[in-house]
Formats: sequence, C-alpha cells, structure tokens
Amino acid sequence: MATIRIPEMKVILCGEYGVGKTSLFRRFASNTFTKATDRASTLGLDNFGKVYALSSIDGYQARDIKLQLWDTGGMERVASITSSYYKYSEAAILVFALDNPDSFHVLSQHLLDIVTYAENAKIFLCGNKFDLKSRVLVSDADIENLCEQCNNLVSAVYKTSCRTGEGVEDMFVDIARQLSRGSNRSRIELQNVDANSFRVERGVEAQESPSCGNC
Repeated sequence: MATIRIPEMKVILCGEYGVGKTSLFRRFASNTFTKATDRASTLGLDNFGKVYALSSIDGYQARDIKLQLWDTGGMERVASITSSYYKYSEAAILVFALDNPDSFHVLSQHLLDIVTYAENAKIFLCGNKFDLKSRVLVSDADIENLCEQCNNLVSAVYKTSCRTGEGVEDMFVDIARQLSRGSNRSRIELQNVDANSFRVERGVEAQESPSCGNC
C-alpha cells in the first residue's frame, strides 16, 4: 500500500521580544506554560511539528496537515532575524501583547520583513495575554485599522492567552484549515506593499471589548 505523504507547512512566529512568542510555542508543543522568571535562558531557533486531522468542511475534502512551528528563541534581542528564518514559510503569525501598545505599533516593520523574505506566506495576527482583560490597551478598532492599512493582507485575527491556554489551540486549528485550502496571495500583490502603505497611529487607552473575528 502506498504511503500518503502528509503536507508539511512551515509557520513562523514574528513580533517583539516579550510578547509571548515562546509561550505560544510551548503551548503548541506541549500545552504547558512557564513563567518568564522560571524559564531557563535559551538562545537559538527552535521548531516543533504537529499533525492536525481536518474534517471535511465547506466542501473541502478531509485531510491531515502538519504544522511545523518555528520560534526565534530570543534571537531578536541580539540580531536581525536572517532571511533563512522566513524562507519557505507558508504562514507567519504576527504576535503582539494586548497590554503593550508599543508591541502593536511596531508590527508594520515585522509585516514588511515577512513581505520581503516570505512573500508567499499567509499572515495571521495574534493578540496575546487576553487573560489580562482589565489591562487591555489595544482595541478592536486599532486592530481593524491595521488590517485596512495593510491592504487586508492579514488573513485572520486571534486573541490568545498562553497562561490559561485560551484561544491557542483554536488558532492553530484554524490556521491549519486555511493553509490546507491553499490560495496563498500572489507575489505580485505583495510586491505592491511598501513602507508607506500603512501606518499604525498611537491611540488612546482602549476599553475592554469582546473578542473580534476575522478581518
């Protein structure tokens, strides 16, 4: 009997240091959470693969797909991530902390890096630390504005909490489903994006609001 090869999709985590990228990676890999104060200091790229069995939905055939998640391992603190980190990526998750507006305002630069080095990758936006609901400073309106200003290149928006696990598995299942459908953006479309295509304005403190859906 012939062996059916499971499609493997490279997914990278992007964003500022301290927003929870490694915590997302740990939730994905082992469904655990480790406080920063208890975490051993590591430096270097890390990756982990997980197979998702996707049921038939919306007319698409049921299939298995493997997400190979990559984390920077703190490299953003000491040097720019090289193009090899982005190379062959089918998806990029832009992570920011909902309680840290500065981590949101710099997303445009990370998005431009993705456009430059991973032009075929689908882009997803993840607002982490959703458990700190009383300290949320990035509003749904801020997120919607970013999606509009970057020409709707963001395929979906998620809110997660690595501490409680809220929304994390649902995010990866949805990403796996979207990648299984293919239809990545064309290279020409991405080449039309430049540094002046979108800007993130600093806004006022946001009030707590319910989770938003896809842009």
